[in-house]
Parts: sequence; C-alpha cells; structure tokens
Amino acid sequence: MNIAEITRLLENIVRFGTIEAVQMQPPRVKVKSGNIATTWLPWLNLRAGADREWDPPTIGEQVVLLSPSGNLAQGVVLTGLFSDLIPANGDREGLHRRTYRDGAVIEYDSVAKQLLAVLPAGGKAQLTAPGGVTILGNVDITGTVTVSADVVASGISLVTHTHGGVQTGSGTTAVPK
Repeated sequence: MNIAEITRLLENIVRFGTIEAVQMQPPRVKVKSGNIATTWLPWLNLRAGADREWDPPTIGEQVVLLSPSGNLAQGVVLTGLFSDLIPANGDREGLHRRTYRDGAVIEYDSVAKQLLAVLPAGGKAQLTAPGGVTILGNVDITGTVTVSADVVASGISLVTHTHGGVQTGSGTTAVPK
C-alpha cells in the first residue's frame, strides 16, 4: 500500500457531508462529501432494539460519515448537525423542542415547566388509553366537547341526574341530586 492510498483511507475515516438521497426500506442514505458520493449506508438512530425510534434524515441535512478503516462502503451516517441550510430550532437551555416539516411543534421547557403541542391548521390529535386518562389541574376548553357515554361532575351524572322542585311555567329547578 502506498502513501497516497494510506492518506485516502485516513481521510475517509471521519468525513462531513450532506444527505443526498434517502431510502426507507431498508433504511439507508447516500451522502455527498466534497466530490465523493457514497453508496447506500445505514444511519444511526437513537434506538434500534426492542424499543425503536423511526426518524429518517432529510435531504440536505448535514451529517458525519464514520467509516471503519477508511472504507466508505462500510460507513455509518451520524445525523443531526445543524447548518446554515437547516438551523437550530431552539435558543435556550432547558428547552426540548421537536419541529416537524408541516409546522407542528412539541416541546417541553424544563425551566418554565411547560409542555406545549401545536398542530398546523387541520391537524388532529388522538389519545388512546384503554386504561383511562387522568388530568390533574384546571382544564380550559375552547370549542365543543362531545362525549359518547356520560359526564360526571362532583358525583352527579349529566345523563342520569334528576332535579327536585320541578314545576311547569317560568320557574327554575332545584340543584341536581
């Protein structure tokens, strides 16, 4: 092996680049680094075991290409570097923010102790919890609340409660029982 070959291998161990193409199945990307374009390579995820994370990179995202022994064909792509093209979506300590391409934002600010979820126009949220949902604290709702079974407030059912002192005419009923 000559000096030029050794130098090339050393330079290829760690390279910066950008995502040029994304393939979903099997999950692979092609990276452009200078005048070099890689073959399809896997990208590193936060988790890929019994618990898994799915978050494919996007074209133009800046990455680090890690290639054992300088062999680019055996490389692995480390995503998540901010760039001028794709800048950071936060600017302070204690903020964990996820911004989606359609404008949706989910964030937790541990300094302000505030959880926020914002969906774009037309967005819907669904929570499925067969064991139930418990909310502690005050709740403000703007809009219509639709319930398929019953609403119970302080032990009084909206569906089955009765009123005492009912009379016809302009009178009002007593409190529910």
